[in-house]
Amino acid sequence: MIHNANTSTFIHSMTGTRGKRWLRRTKHLAWGSVLSLLVGAGTLVVSSSVLAQSFSGGERQMLDRIVAVVNDSAIMRSDLDRRLDQAINQISAQGEDAPGRDEIEEQVLDQMVLEEIQLQMARDANLSIDDTDLNRQVRDIAESNDMTLQAFADRLEAEGTSLAQVREEIRREMLTRQVQQRQVGQRVSVTNRDVERFLEERGGDVNQAETRARHILVGVGSGRSESQAQAFVEQAMARLEQGESFATVALEMSDDQGSAVNGGDLGWLRPGQTVPEFDEAMSELDVGEVSSPVRSQFGYHIIEVLDRRRSSVSNQDMREQVRQAIFQRRANQEVDTWKREIREQAFVEKRL
Repeated sequence: MIHNANTSTFIHSMTGTRGKRWLRRTKHLAWGSVLSLLVGAGTLVVSSSVLAQSFSGGERQMLDRIVAVVNDSAIMRSDLDRRLDQAINQISAQGEDAPGRDEIEEQVLDQMVLEEIQLQMARDANLSIDDTDLNRQVRDIAESNDMTLQAFADRLEAEGTSLAQVREEIRREMLTRQVQQRQVGQRVSVTNRDVERFLEERGGDVNQAETRARHILVGVGSGRSESQAQAFVEQAMARLEQGESFATVALEMSDDQGSAVNGGDLGWLRPGQTVPEFDEAMSELDVGEVSSPVRSQFGYHIIEVLDRRRSSVSNQDMREQVRQAIFQRRANQEVDTWKREIREQAFVEKRL
């Protein structure tokens, strides 16, 4: 994933430009989110509601049931079905053959369990999302789709959801992001020696190399298998080879919604600011050259280098930039370990 505190990328997936994802009804919540990331990962679903009931002729019928117990909360069948529908619809919207529901049900439920654990941690820490920040995110989503807030609400209603539902899902995702930042941030440190070693490897040049690049991300997981991701990225490559513009293919096919709305543009990137596989592949490309698919922990990337430059920065500024880049890379690696740990520590009982 890309680490860039100033732009929305597939590591910082919780940004305003995430709106295209809502319209396509679809998340890997990565460090800070998004790679975007990402994410991706689907909407956060937490249910502590009682079983839905109806009365017909005096007879009560149970319409819902618990599919998983997570510590002291429950995930309901209706919530799981909604997430399954979203995952299948997303795959279909991208031109892929959606697998059967049974094939992705377990994977989607696992993601919901992990999200619920993180939301419980947010509640225990008394974390909250300011309404002003939440409203700003919603407005940004509408604007990224060239819509007024009312037009955006109408579009959601037409697709079977509501602005209130989307607003709540965004709030939950923002809470999850806060938890990750707090928990993982405490586990990562960067020493002065780390910074010195990084600079020594690059000759200590204060004229820092920067690359402007764009990419198409095809994620793996959340209903898409490895083989499906490979087939999908090959479709994207074929469209590029047939002469379609990179920006068009990125907009229609990239899972990094933060950059997809800008044609896949990630802005100016410094060495160490992306995951190693991405960084290495990008460094080997000439300006104007497009890579073959590059596999990282987040899926497959198609990368195009748009430009290169060397920017003169002060020694102090460079050290700070290096420190941040090292920190973000380590945090991104640490978040997967942290997620495994909190999953193992939680009480989870599945009832599929």
